[in-house]
Amino acid sequence: MHRTTASLRRHLRGLPAALAGVLLLACSGGQAGSSPGGRVELRLGMLVNLTHATALVGVREGIFTRALGAGVTLQASTFNAGPDEVTALLSSSIDAAYVGPNPAMTAFTQSHGQAVRIVSGATSGGAALVVRPSITSAAGLKGRTLASPQLGNTQDVALRYWLSRSGLRTTPEGGGDVSIHPQDNAQTLLTFRAGQIDGAWVPEPWATRMVVEGGGRILVDERDLWPAGRFATALLVVRTDFERQHPDVVRRLLQGQVDADAFVNAQPAAAQRAANNQIGAIAGRPLSDQVVAAAWTRMTFTDDPIATSLRDSAAHARTVGLMGPVDLDGIFDLAPLNQVLSSLGRPPVQGT
Repeated sequence: MHRTTASLRRHLRGLPAALAGVLLLACSGGQAGSSPGGRVELRLGMLVNLTHATALVGVREGIFTRALGAGVTLQASTFNAGPDEVTALLSSSIDAAYVGPNPAMTAFTQSHGQAVRIVSGATSGGAALVVRPSITSAAGLKGRTLASPQLGNTQDVALRYWLSRSGLRTTPEGGGDVSIHPQDNAQTLLTFRAGQIDGAWVPEPWATRMVVEGGGRILVDERDLWPAGRFATALLVVRTDFERQHPDVVRRLLQGQVDADAFVNAQPAAAQRAANNQIGAIAGRPLSDQVVAAAWTRMTFTDDPIATSLRDSAAHARTVGLMGPVDLDGIFDLAPLNQVLSSLGRPPVQGT
């Protein structure tokens, strides 16, 4: 891209906040891992969602920059949904990204286990099916139209799997007992308010916004579907080539991830303000304090990737026809994270 970050921000201020999440925070025209003067450039992708609060806070508070230290330039980019990040990862347009489990698996399997590795967890929870108040059960969804962020993304798979378990058929083309229309989260809020869809399975803050601003009700809090309410919503992945070339940079990024999660958990009020300020800087307008506070209660921030939920998500995607049989052996590389945790006297996390 040829726009500067400053020009992008001027453009963002001229857009409604609901349409700004897919634009870039910063752009780089250099080659992967290199920049003028011999500095290493780390291009980091994330979503403008509260489920990516660790990333938003890490950038806003300068936590990542401090952890990366001298000699590393951080370039942060935002995307609408995980599959878009996968495209950027596989084309070497970014070096690392916060993504959901299903896009992470897609990147791994499409590259035959070569392109990416999951190096840390970030968030558990923070996703829900929000519907019109008149809908009180799965049976009430038959013949209705729902939305998800993108075909094959984590919430799309969760929605289709839950519907299948409830005896309702869907197809990737939008057919079946319930029609699913993947679309931008901001568009979902608008179409829900306009009465064009009957609900959506979305991450935070969009679930809460659909309740507060759209008059919806939560039919399914996804935490209720998982053991102890724990399932991976956001993971940190890196390109294998970048990690091979710059293992020290990846270790320092992981130090930033751990430091950012520690900040988010120790100072939730400050973290909410930081995440919301960063959303405001990207989208031109922050969320309401009511939305942020309510959404925050449905998320847990953890370095643990909750590996068992990843494998279950793969099984769910296979059940609804969005993924074939997959071999996930080697998808986790948690040794660098565990080195960071060990240096802090904390127990290791597991990749099984």
